Amino acid sequence: MPAERPQAGSQTLSRGIRVLEIVAAADRNLSIDEIASALGVHRSVAYRLLRTLEDHGLVTRDPAGRIALGAGLAALAAGVQRDLQQLALPELAEVAEELGMTCLLAVLLDGDEAVTLVSASPRRAAAVSYRPGHRHPITRGGPGKAILMGLPEARWPADVSEALRSEIAESRERGYTVSHDEVVPSLRSVAVPLTLPGQPPAAIAVIHVSFPRPERELADRLLDAVANLRRASGA
Repeated sequence: MPAERPQAGSQTLSRGIRVLEIVAAADRNLSIDEIASALGVHRSVAYRLLRTLEDHGLVTRDPAGRIALGAGLAALAAGVQRDLQQLALPELAEVAEELGMTCLLAVLLDGDEAVTLVSASPRRAAAVSYRPGHRHPITRGGPGKAILMGLPEARWPADVSEALRSEIAESRERGYTVSHDEVVPSLRSVAVPLTLPGQPPAAIAVIHVSFPRPERELADRLLDAVANLRRASGA
C-alpha cells in the first residue's frame, strides 16, 4: 500500500483519510494491527482514529473485530460525480449482464490515480466484486492505463517507463488496454478511455479471472458503451 503522504494541514485528518483509503484498497477486512502497520503508527493511534471513524459510521467491525468500510460512506459517495454515476450505471449493468463480467467506471484522481466510481456485476453469473472507491496508479491496471491512454503525454506522471510508453502506443493503435495481475492478483481486465464534457478523464472496463470472449470482442462492446454514453450525455 502507498506510504502516507506528507500534508501541510491536520495530521489527524490526513491519517483518518489514509485509514479509509487503506481499508477501501484491501480485498478483505483488516485488523487494527494491520491498519496501524500500513499507516506507520502505533496501534493506540490507529485505535483512536478508528473509534472516531466508527462513531461517524465511516467504518464498522465484523464479529472478529476486523475493520470494514461503513454505511456512512454511502451518503458521502452519493454526491460524488452523481450525474456521471447516474448516466453510467444502466450502461455498465447492461454490459455486465451481456458479458457475464463485472463492469466498472474509473475516473482520474489527483492527476496520477484511477478511482472506481461505480461498478455493476452480472446477476446470473459468478462475478468478481470490485467496490467503488478502489484506487490505483494510472500506470497500472486496465482502467488506469486506459485513462493514461486518453491523456496527452504532457499530463502523464513523470515515472512512466519506456516499456509502458511502448505499451500505450500499441494500445492506442488497437483502441483498448489489457492487464493481468497488475492491481489485484489473478484478475484480468480490458478497458477503453471515456471522455465526456464537463467530466474528469475516465475509463470503463470489464474484469474477471478469465476472459469468456476474445479481447477484441470485449473491447468492441466497451467501445459501443462509450458511444452510447457520449450520445446520452450530448457529446
